[in-house]
Amino acid sequence: MNNTNNNKGHLFAEERKNEIVEILNVQEKILVPELVDYFQVSAATIRNDLRDLEHDGLLKRTHGGALALVFPTVGFEKESEIKGYEYLTQKHAIAKKAFELVEEGDVIVLDAGTTSLEFARLLKEIKNITVVVNDLEIARCFDDSNGIQVLIIGGTLRKKFHCTVGQFATKTLSEINVDKAFLSTNSFSLEKGCTTPDVSQAEIKKVMSDIASQVIVLCDSSKIGITSFVQFVPAAEIDILITDNDINQITLQKLIDSDLKVIVADG
Repeated sequence: MNNTNNNKGHLFAEERKNEIVEILNVQEKILVPELVDYFQVSAATIRNDLRDLEHDGLLKRTHGGALALVFPTVGFEKESEIKGYEYLTQKHAIAKKAFELVEEGDVIVLDAGTTSLEFARLLKEIKNITVVVNDLEIARCFDDSNGIQVLIIGGTLRKKFHCTVGQFATKTLSEINVDKAFLSTNSFSLEKGCTTPDVSQAEIKKVMSDIASQVIVLCDSSKIGITSFVQFVPAAEIDILITDNDINQITLQKLIDSDLKVIVADG
């Protein structure tokens, strides 16, 4: 476990225990050696922390580590207008990193979402690209862009999310090929990949990933370690995951150790 310059050794016991709980909120289990390496304290100190946290009903101790009592899930999806006000700094930082991956001449597909909208606003600076979208709000932001060809996917309107879904949309998408798919997600974990609460949204995101030569996921750190109802991309099929620098370092190292390419955007 990489512990370079994490500055955790000075934490008070309660601060350290709070952070252990936060770590278990984004991954199901943790080992004592990982926590020793991360916090730069002794194994005995970590075991005492875990004992206290178990006594408080916040985790379950195991031989050599601890387990989360409940792995967090997302059971519903917030409307776009609500999500648009959340984690704006992180979303903008992620969008800037995604922008760096777009090359002149690319054909790309963007799914619906507030992070995708931040990304789309930056794309207006690039000339000679084709953008495939199913989000009406994203399509509108290209209205004054002369150098970008925009293909809007028709289908059934998903109300309050201003995007198209359904069989017509997925059939249209399945007949084209793109260089890169930039997909946002409601939640991500190594075990379940990218997931979303809505079946129709999962269907169209899955097709977008299937038609792309490269799959790039835009995921702020608050969504990592959470599982939603329907999977649309397994972790093994993601080429690049872009997140923000609020990601927990132990979680980040686990992603890297899994051979997933992770780009961390500075907020």
